[in-house]
Amino acid sequence: MNEDTLLKERQTRIDKAIAVERPDRIPVILSYAMWAAEVTGFPFPEFCLSVEKSGQKMIEAFELCGDADGLEFAGFSAYGSSFLFMSKVKVPGIDLPDDGHHQVAETELMKVDDYDTILGTEWPEYYMDFLRTRVLDDVNPDHLPMNQPPFNAKAICDPLGIPLLTGGLVGTPYEMLCGARSLQKFTYDLFTIPDKIEAVMNHIVPHLSGPACQMAKDKGFPGVWVGGWRTASAMLSPKLWERFFWPYFERLVNEVVDAGLIAILHMDQDWTRDLARFRELPKGKCIMSLDGATDIFKAKEILGDHMCIMGDVPAAKFSHGTPDEMHDYCTKLISEIGPEGFILHSGCDIPANAKLENVKAMVYAATGK
Repeated sequence: MNEDTLLKERQTRIDKAIAVERPDRIPVILSYAMWAAEVTGFPFPEFCLSVEKSGQKMIEAFELCGDADGLEFAGFSAYGSSFLFMSKVKVPGIDLPDDGHHQVAETELMKVDDYDTILGTEWPEYYMDFLRTRVLDDVNPDHLPMNQPPFNAKAICDPLGIPLLTGGLVGTPYEMLCGARSLQKFTYDLFTIPDKIEAVMNHIVPHLSGPACQMAKDKGFPGVWVGGWRTASAMLSPKLWERFFWPYFERLVNEVVDAGLIAILHMDQDWTRDLARFRELPKGKCIMSLDGATDIFKAKEILGDHMCIMGDVPAAKFSHGTPDEMHDYCTKLISEIGPEGFILHSGCDIPANAKLENVKAMVYAATGK
């Protein structure tokens, strides 16, 4: 089979799953970052600091895994997390040992007085100044993704027959402010100055999805990642969830879909309590990507005719399980979550210490080869 035919076959399989239709078989999509460096023997510091080198290694790792149907993304920068979390990041070879993994270093970078500053300033202006003066002030500019040569992962993957899913990232106002203020301080703000927080979120949200959607469309990617982690049902009371998360999340998802893109809902932590609310999102236009904390079988029961479900092979099975255990779990997911509207995928990313034979076993469970 030539690469054009292979790309079309794999993309059709993925598209049918997203539309909650029945593909010829369950698609399997791989998602990882640091594991690519580990499995290819590439130095962690170089991987974390170069979008081009990391992307090349991620594609190289994909070809070690068997006949998977696609990659969620290709190309990584440890400092990319700073833009999503508005937090400093520790990087191997700079802040950590060479064999360490990058870490978000949470601390109170934003003060309470900043809320008034935000309300009196255009958000893009404040955001970029905040990153420049408080988050990235001690970072070598050459290590930042926007200062590196553009890496066109799609131009490499398309000829290899590898679909790519994600072309941009969107965080909610809650996640960004929480990262900048720190979890403890921001939680205190929610109870002491809730009206101010709501006003700030309303000021921020119009500026969040547009750049990511435009980037995805310009580069020909089908989807945009919309994330939630500290806003999970297990983390927030229903009252806080309804006021400070859902209206903003729903708006961002609808903006992604209205742009003609698939919303990839990266839902870390446990969202079981509020699964029914996700039926309010556009049918057949979203992927709910779960990490193992949410009851994926309950998600199928509630959302199975409305939204594609993606997940949720646990990190422990990749790093500590056997190929047989991996195959058995994946087969259970395929039989009970499929055949319509399911993509086999890791719970969040494949961990850096995953065994290659276990990744291959996941792929084999879906493909039979």
